[in-house]
Amino acid sequence: MSERSVILVVGAGMAGVQTAVALREQGSRHAIVLLGDEPHPPYDRPPLSKAVLLGSAGSAPVDVRFDVDFDALGVDLRLGVRAQALRTDDREVVTDAGAVRYDHLVVATGAYPVALPGTTGLPGVHLLRTLDDAAALRPVLDAKQKVVVVGAGWIGAEFATAARQAGCEVTVVESADRPLASALPAAVTAPMREWYEEAGVTLRTGMAVAQLEQGAVVLADGSRIPAEAVVVGIGARPETGWLAGSGVRLAPDGSVLADDRLRTTAPGVFAVGDCASFPSARYGERLLVHHWDNALQGPRTAAANLLGGDEPYDPVPYFWSEQFGRFVQYAGHHADGDTLVLRGDPAAPAWSACWLRGDGRLAAVLAVGRPRDLAQARKLIARSAALDPARAADPAVPLTSAVR
Repeated sequence: MSERSVILVVGAGMAGVQTAVALREQGSRHAIVLLGDEPHPPYDRPPLSKAVLLGSAGSAPVDVRFDVDFDALGVDLRLGVRAQALRTDDREVVTDAGAVRYDHLVVATGAYPVALPGTTGLPGVHLLRTLDDAAALRPVLDAKQKVVVVGAGWIGAEFATAARQAGCEVTVVESADRPLASALPAAVTAPMREWYEEAGVTLRTGMAVAQLEQGAVVLADGSRIPAEAVVVGIGARPETGWLAGSGVRLAPDGSVLADDRLRTTAPGVFAVGDCASFPSARYGERLLVHHWDNALQGPRTAAANLLGGDEPYDPVPYFWSEQFGRFVQYAGHHADGDTLVLRGDPAAPAWSACWLRGDGRLAAVLAVGRPRDLAQARKLIARSAALDPARAADPAVPLTSAVR
C-alpha cells in the first residue's frame, strides 16, 4: 500500500479503536478512517454494568471514554455513521451517510444483545450493551424499583449485583436449571445459587418467560412476578447482518469466518473482536470470544498482518466478572471431555477449578477470589504445560508447582 492508501475501520468499540491505535504504533502512515454508529465518543463497555449504573442521582457522570487523542493520531473519527452494506468489488462501505472508499478494511462491529421476542420497544424493558442503555437504567436503580432480570448469565448477574447494591428488589429468571448453564458445568455453577440468596436476590431457574404484562413478568407455569422494570440478558450475536452478499463468509452463528491471521474471505478485509471467530490451533476448534481481552489483543495481530506481517492469532481467552461481592476470572477454553479438578470448596469464599486435557495439559481455569491461580494458569496454558491432577487439586500447592 502507498502512504495515501485508506484503511477503513468499521466499529468504534474497543476492537476498532485498538486497531487504529495499533496501526499507528506499528508505523502505519496510511489514512485511517474510523466509523462508529453511536453519537458518543468511543468508550469502554465493562464499566457500564458496574460504575455507570451505581453512580447516584446528581453525581458527576462516570467517564468511560477511551484515553485516545484521535486528532493527534491522525485518525478520521466519524461518529453516528452506521454501515449498511459492503461492496468488495468496489472496495467501499455503504453507510447511512454515503459510501466510504477503502484500500484495506477492518470489520470491528462487535455484537448486539438478544431481545426477548416481541419486546423490542416496550416501555420498561431494557437491554444493557450501550452507554444509552446504562443511562436509561440509572433512574430504575435510583428509584429502587422492583426489577426482574431475564437470564442468569454473566451480564444478568452483574446487573443484579448493581441493582441490589442500589436497594432494588431483584428477581432473576433463568430458563436453564442453574446459573451459567451454557458456560460451566453443574459442579461449578450449582453452588453459585447461594451467591444470589446471600445477596437477597430471588433466583427462579428452570422457568422460561411466557410473556410480559403491564407491571409483571408471566412465566411458563402461569406465575406472575411483579416488575416495574425488566432487564434482558440472554446473550449477544455478532453484528454482521450488513455483510450479507459481500463475499465475506459468515459462520452459522453469524460470526465472520476469519482465518488464523484474522483475514476474511474477501481480499483486503480483516475482522476483529466480538464479530469474528478464528481457528485456534491450541484448542483444535474455531472460537468466538465475546470478551474485552479478545478485543484488545486481536487488533494488534490484525494490524501487523494488514501491514505485511505474518502473525498467527491464537490467544489464551480471558475474562472477568464482578458479582455478588466476588471477583470471578476465567482463562482458556474447556470442552465437555476435559477433566475437572476443583481446588478448594466451591461453597467457600475463594476457590478455583481447572480443566485438564486427556494428556494432562491445562486447558482452562476458573478462579473465584484466587487471582494468583489465574495469573499462573494463563502462563501455563500458553506453554501447554501438563499438571499432576493430585497436586493441582490441592489449593495449598501453587499451580506452577503442580507441573509434571
